[in-house]
Amino acid sequence: MTTVDPAPPASPTPSAPSSPPAPPAPMRLRELVFGAACAAAVRAAARLGVADALDDSPRSAEDLAAAVKTRPHTLRRLLRALTCQGVFEERPDGTFVHTEMSRLLREDDPHSLRYIALWCTEPWTWSVWPQLDEAVRSGRNVFEDMYDREFFSYLNEEAPESAYVFNRAMTTSSEQSARDVANLLDLTGVSSVADIGGGQGRVVASLLEKHPAMHGTLLDLPGVVENADPRLRDGGSLAARVSIVAGDCREDIPVQADVYIIKNILEWDDDSTRRALANVRKAARPGARVVVIENLVDDTPSMKFTTAMDLLLLLNVGGAKHTRQSMVDRLTEAGLVIGEIRPVNAYLHAFECTVPDN
Repeated sequence: MTTVDPAPPASPTPSAPSSPPAPPAPMRLRELVFGAACAAAVRAAARLGVADALDDSPRSAEDLAAAVKTRPHTLRRLLRALTCQGVFEERPDGTFVHTEMSRLLREDDPHSLRYIALWCTEPWTWSVWPQLDEAVRSGRNVFEDMYDREFFSYLNEEAPESAYVFNRAMTTSSEQSARDVANLLDLTGVSSVADIGGGQGRVVASLLEKHPAMHGTLLDLPGVVENADPRLRDGGSLAARVSIVAGDCREDIPVQADVYIIKNILEWDDDSTRRALANVRKAARPGARVVVIENLVDDTPSMKFTTAMDLLLLLNVGGAKHTRQSMVDRLTEAGLVIGEIRPVNAYLHAFECTVPDN
């Protein structure tokens, strides 16, 4: 007969650690007005490559400073500020280890937000944020007054490093949502799909890989599509089934397809949004599907981030993140028939539309 040792007597269940109390209002407000310091600290860590230098073993500030070529005592001050926010953790012996957030600053992390962090803290952002009261007062962007040119013209002509960061950030965002979009859309029987303003083409590439009989088109600005996903370019695994079109969807969309995808680009000023939707309506055959995918400011778990991005859009292009109703209004005004509205993931929604016969 097999016997087992009796279970040891149960010990009292330790109580779960209680969450620290919320700071009183005066301290919370002080923390908020120093929010720029938090953003700057994240940017500094990303630019210095601190997260990349920290592997799975704890490292001292001195070791990290040697790896990223900084002074140990000032790096320790930066790490101290970041650990207060949950980015990195300091051990009792004074060494530092990764947290879930700090790993997202690594370039090689599959869910990396390094370029998103850099994009949201680019040099021009520090100039426009203090002018938010003027943008709220006037209802228009302040960027053109400050830099004497339209936002994207400035990026491409005067700030190539910032343009590079922007493109990498958009690529990161697309890579992380492309699979969700491909899983969401039922493209049974669809022979062609067009990704309008599709950046470097991560979404259309994911769709083509999932549907091997389908043809795709990627349309975006010349400086964007020239760096399209290698799978779509000459010699790439999908090149035979894709057309790459350089153009501005606000000016013309010389593309016909069964399904048009418009993801995260209807955030400009109202005139640009109306022009882009009118061009889709003009290009599409009756019965074609138009799938608009956007962040919404009124129906998302990421309200703090999305509302902040909404204000930044006001400052740089006079644009806005949409509410569900404002998106419905724009699509209806463009003459599209709205069907189902459903979540793509925790922060994106898809508006399924069709082009009417008349």
